[in-house]
Amino acid sequence: MRRAITVHTRGHWPEEAAVDSVTLAFLDRHRRRIRLVADSGTPFLLDLPRAQHLAEGDGLELDNGGYMRVRAAPEPVIEVAADSPTDLLRIAWHVGNRHLPLQVLDDRLRLRADHVIAAMIEGLGGRVAWVSAPFDPEIGAYAGAVPSHDHPH
Repeated sequence: MRRAITVHTRGHWPEEAAVDSVTLAFLDRHRRRIRLVADSGTPFLLDLPRAQHLAEGDGLELDNGGYMRVRAAPEPVIEVAADSPTDLLRIAWHVGNRHLPLQVLDDRLRLRADHVIAAMIEGLGGRVAWVSAPFDPEIGAYAGAVPSHDHPH
């Protein structure tokens, strides 16, 4: 069975070397070791040294050569729009204050479908649309950072 042994972030792997792809929902894209099935139907083993978030467009390097492209699966989400950029920023602040995963798009926000959060957003003046779309939220400022003590205290 093929093994995916390294994750290369979007834009930092040779995309022409992709031999297949794997489409996963948001909650299935934080893994270390699991048997997965590629979009072609071929099984493979994700076998990473540590759990890692997989994002849309990342490349999984295979142990026998080639790469597997990561795709974000469509899933139930809400898209949030507002009357002004300031109103949308205010809504984003309230969502962030609840530590919810959030995808920032050009003119709207995308969150996992949640009736309670949708009601809060509407109460803040936002407009909510219930859709099925790939969800690829921001991973956070410290994701992937390796703690270091090479600086003076």
